[in-house]
Amino acid sequence: MTELARRFRIDGGLSGPADPVVNEEFFKTSFRAGEERLMLAVLQDAVKCFQEHVLAQHLWEKKLFEEAENWILEKNTNWFFSFENICDNLQLNPDYIRQGLLVWKKVKRKSQSEIRVKIHVFRTTARHQNRHLPSASNEM
Repeated sequence: MTELARRFRIDGGLSGPADPVVNEEFFKTSFRAGEERLMLAVLQDAVKCFQEHVLAQHLWEKKLFEEAENWILEKNTNWFFSFENICDNLQLNPDYIRQGLLVWKKVKRKSQSEIRVKIHVFRTTARHQNRHLPSASNEM
């Protein structure tokens, strides 16, 4: 059991009124944990939008990606829920996360581009080969 729990008597035993200082400390800690969970949820949502919509074809999905990417790349620390502030509060390195996401995006888009080239080559080759096949009407 933690020292705070012992002082607050969270172990189920009631031995009298709680110390007001301990009570205040308990709720500050609880509030802080709630803020951190919210910040983590905001960060997770942005990364999810970034990764899920990096290859988006639909306009609304592209917009989600762009908003997430702009938020992640923004260096503004004036806003409480900026990427920089969230990372600082969660003790994460924002530049490291940015760099990792940008490298991931580059690899993802490159592999998608290579797939599109292969599909194009396959379709072009198939069309070219089909031109040289005798048509069904010529065989009769």
